[in-house]
Amino acid sequence: MKQEPNGAWYVSFQIKADHPLKQALPKTGSEIGIDLNLSNFLTDDQGHQVPNPRYYRKMLTKLAKQDRKVARRRRRAKKEHRRLLDSRNYQKARRQRANLHSHIAHQRNDFLHRTSTVLIQNHDLIVSEELRGKNMLKNHALAMSISDVGWRTFISQLAYKAELYGRTYITVNPAYTTKRCHCCLVINHQVKLGQEEWRCPNCHVFHIRDHNAAINIKNKGLALFQEA
Repeated sequence: MKQEPNGAWYVSFQIKADHPLKQALPKTGSEIGIDLNLSNFLTDDQGHQVPNPRYYRKMLTKLAKQDRKVARRRRRAKKEHRRLLDSRNYQKARRQRANLHSHIAHQRNDFLHRTSTVLIQNHDLIVSEELRGKNMLKNHALAMSISDVGWRTFISQLAYKAELYGRTYITVNPAYTTKRCHCCLVINHQVKLGQEEWRCPNCHVFHIRDHNAAINIKNKGLALFQEA
């Protein structure tokens, strides 16, 4: 049991049953590779994209306004020598700010659950790249976007849902998946960070970066799956 900053309480509990609460899903005969990126939430090996909803960024203006209100009421309470716990105006503003953050978190979690469930329902094998979240967050220019997108939560959802529904989920090393041509396997070191499209200097096939990466990720996963 825990209480959220906005005052809401949440209770979790375990139940026991004689039979599994979830059954393995029927086989689909389908495998999928997904590339996680910031321009789109994900791109699969067929070129389909799931847009990045950017819930936090869309609320930045409202959050900034609420932060200013909280700061004003904190200063007023201190000026009048009142404890913040006893200041109804401050506590009201604080709860309103907490409600905004809670709303963003619930939106993101709902989106991640819906997206991961669709993948699990429609594919026997799902392959994604390994995430190195701490290293990514060191890039301060991208830290907000990376935190907003919720990749690590999404990956954990895929992992436990795959086990729950009899699917297979694999992560692979993402090294060179963006720069390697999936047709001839030549690595194009001329591809720069943020470059969306490129043409293979060896076989001259035109690539959309994220689509090409998703194909390479899937191929790596299939190779690992066949070795297992």
